[in-house]
Amino acid sequence: MRDKHPPDSVGWKCLARALSDVAAMGGIPRCFLLSLALPTTHTGRWLNLFLGGLRRASRKFRCFLAGGDTTRRNDILINVTAVGEVQAGRAILRSGARPGDILYVSGRLGEAELGLQTIRRSKGMTRTKNALARKHLYPVPRLALGQWLAQKGFSNAMLDLSDGLSTDLTRLCAASAVGALLDGSKIPRAKVPNFTIRQGYDRLQLALHGGDDYELLFTVSPRKTKFLPETFQGVSLTAIGRIVHGRKMLLLEQNGQTKRLMPGGWDPFRKKL
Repeated sequence: MRDKHPPDSVGWKCLARALSDVAAMGGIPRCFLLSLALPTTHTGRWLNLFLGGLRRASRKFRCFLAGGDTTRRNDILINVTAVGEVQAGRAILRSGARPGDILYVSGRLGEAELGLQTIRRSKGMTRTKNALARKHLYPVPRLALGQWLAQKGFSNAMLDLSDGLSTDLTRLCAASAVGALLDGSKIPRAKVPNFTIRQGYDRLQLALHGGDDYELLFTVSPRKTKFLPETFQGVSLTAIGRIVHGRKMLLLEQNGQTKRLMPGGWDPFRKKL
């Protein structure tokens, strides 16, 4: 976790994160494995709260514990592996994008990152009541959408947005050996109160580089876009650009100019300046 979280959120988020990968392939969750190492100081209340959050997520997403291991360690280490199932030949990979494909994203981007900033500014006081804070602490993977896209055969490539659009799109393009052109004006952004904007938040930057949204980024052949609805089970599906030849990542700005888009999302191995 990137920041201090309440223990029940840690449990929920660990499973949600693993299931987001299942969603990105169009899979149906079947079970998960939990490996947990922690100090004796955390075997009481912290562990009970952690397991409570994990249990609630397990019931919510209908994915149940099948095994794992627990041991003692001076610091906390958590590994959750989710197992999913998809019909043979229907799995959606990140390597299938083709030049000309239209790029789509589900939901609004940047809300989880804005939720994290809200928590930090309020010192955690809005964790349970603030909708943006809950989006960060208790994310919901787009399992039904991923399964629907796989069943219909709409998407050529897909992955989940866990580390930010700019970073995860770079990974999709690298796997598919293509580039991308994003239209900044079409990227769906967080709906925030006016006072939040006055505090200096740039909603486009949040949408491009904020992580933990767990939305789906996917490509669709132009001939199939007419069959794609504007929403799926209340979640918006928005065209934000297209796949292009070459390897460059470009962003079309409001002034009509394009600029190079560099990955600015979460990267645990990025060197700190």
